[in-house]
Amino acid sequence: MTSDQPIRWGIIGPGTIARTFADGVAHSRTGKLVSIATRNPSKPGLAENFPGARIVNGYEALLSDPEVDAVYISVPHTGHAEWAIKAARAGKHILVEKPIALSAYDAEAVYYEAKKAGVFAGEAFMYRVHPQTEKLVDLIKSGVIGTLRIIRSSFGFNMGSYRPEHRLFANDTAGGGILDVGGYPVSMARLIAGAEEGKAFLEPEKVSGVAHLGESGVDEWASAVLKFPNEIIAEVSCSIMAQQDNVLRIIGSEGRIEVADFWFASGHKGGVGKIEIFKGGKQETVEVKEDRWLYSFEADAAGDAIRAGRTEFSAPGMSWADSIGNLRVLDQWRASVGLEYGVEKAAKRTANISGGAVTRGSSIPRREIPGISKPASVVTLGFEFFPNFAAASLTLDAFYEAGGNVFDTAFVYGAGKTEAIFGDWHTSRKVPLEEIVLIGKGAHSPLCYPDMIAKQLDQSLARLKTDYVDVYFMHRDNTDVPVGEFVDAMDAEVKRGRIRGIFGGSNWTRARFDEAIAYAEKTGKAAPAALSNNFSLAEMLDPIWAGCVAASDDDWKKWLNEKQIPNFAWSSQGRGFFTDRAGRDKRDDEEIVRVWYSERNFGRRDRAIELANKLGRNPIHIALAYVIAQPFPVIPLIGPRTIAELEDSLSALDIKLTPDQVKWLEG
Repeated sequence: MTSDQPIRWGIIGPGTIARTFADGVAHSRTGKLVSIATRNPSKPGLAENFPGARIVNGYEALLSDPEVDAVYISVPHTGHAEWAIKAARAGKHILVEKPIALSAYDAEAVYYEAKKAGVFAGEAFMYRVHPQTEKLVDLIKSGVIGTLRIIRSSFGFNMGSYRPEHRLFANDTAGGGILDVGGYPVSMARLIAGAEEGKAFLEPEKVSGVAHLGESGVDEWASAVLKFPNEIIAEVSCSIMAQQDNVLRIIGSEGRIEVADFWFASGHKGGVGKIEIFKGGKQETVEVKEDRWLYSFEADAAGDAIRAGRTEFSAPGMSWADSIGNLRVLDQWRASVGLEYGVEKAAKRTANISGGAVTRGSSIPRREIPGISKPASVVTLGFEFFPNFAAASLTLDAFYEAGGNVFDTAFVYGAGKTEAIFGDWHTSRKVPLEEIVLIGKGAHSPLCYPDMIAKQLDQSLARLKTDYVDVYFMHRDNTDVPVGEFVDAMDAEVKRGRIRGIFGGSNWTRARFDEAIAYAEKTGKAAPAALSNNFSLAEMLDPIWAGCVAASDDDWKKWLNEKQIPNFAWSSQGRGFFTDRAGRDKRDDEEIVRVWYSERNFGRRDRAIELANKLGRNPIHIALAYVIAQPFPVIPLIGPRTIAELEDSLSALDIKLTPDQVKWLEG
């Protein structure tokens, strides 16, 4: 795109804020509004409100229009991520009204799609690209009020009365103050705390929030305290049912700064913005005069980035990392007050993030596993870290749509939360259990006793919303109990039909496993036929957690090759050892140092780096390919927290290591 070619804008969602942005485009130096997409093209006033723009019927029609370069998305909050992703996939640059998504997890998915498409993506906090904000940052950096101590910021207004028909009071459209306007004071606090450190922004180390939830369950007024690593404390508040003074106050060791309505800067059509400095009993006013329209700065900041081939705003505009970090704070604020929107729950979040049906894919290869009647994907998805259904469903959907069908769950993960998430996921997506290889685990320490297997499986199956699991593991071993008692308990579940494939031990030794097999053969019981021990290119030197067992050394590999026992291997990529978090000169990560640091492992890491460089890949990809390439069945467990991490791991599946390469990596 040439430097003088106008950015041709289209707008999806022609509401009030869209008209304001259209004014900004009309008064910009880089943009031109060419098209408006609406689901009601006969709605009165469209032509008058958006003069000169074509009015097209339906959002998809705008995305397929070759004369549209960039799309401004101003549909209700719940549609932001969906239409941003659709626009990115259509090759359009995107500017999305705040919040760009309902959560940081959703925002990461949006920006990942933009990265893959190579398009600009931005969250429309227009005040961030206004000269007044840049001037405020310069003042903070100059130390005009000394060392910063406290930030107080609000954005609150009063709707007057509860209006159930209005989006701000509707839980299903993610109403309330936190998501609608709470992002402004939070983003400003993070910006100022970062400016004190000479950074574009700073993330708080602690967030604690309170709120009043109204009739529909959304926050009508709310406050939060943010504690930053540099000891700055920010008090932020928002409201839709309380008129606040909306003055930004920055308090330092030598004075304070005040800015009224900071997000409005010098006004919609230009004017004079005022930054008040109080110091030593004196008041100074710094005026920022601008003739340009407020939203023209946003249109031009996006336009300049697009023309320059950049995919995100320059500071103090909100970069992708800044935008995601801001939503993480809002996520924590909402979690503090127990605010979850109906659309985030399984009953209503039945489609994937782009609004489509979740269907099984085929890009992940499958393999036969002894004792399991269904073909299984060559990798297994573990998901013990997700805070809620909405976050987990992103990765679950993407894994299944890529062809993954093996899922690792456990009674203790998230105190049962992840089992319930899986149950909600497969029922809300109507995924047939006949297509799934489901792993369950129970009897974790300190409750590692035979009678716990049935008791915990009762609860697990209820949470998983199924009558059976395909694979069952005791999560730990208890050598104070005769192994036969554990075999008897698991054999009983096989006979009841609640374990329909294979069972065995997670973190069991070879001796204990051999003893269990011998007992089963002697008594005519079903024998253990699967393991879930650590296995990776790097050998675990010290257990990550108490009771953990690794199966990566030479004696273990010989045993696994002789027995051909499937091992569902956890920490199969070395928990960061094959990333830049590790290195001979890096010793700040206690776990990595304690568990993996040895010259033997560093030799393997060196060779993984060498091979990765030859193949144009990353060492972590080589580590995963190594596990899959073993001459005995190893099914690696991967634990991605985002779609980007998932797809990065899956990209390793096309690396086919030869036996000689496997031996060379081992040294």
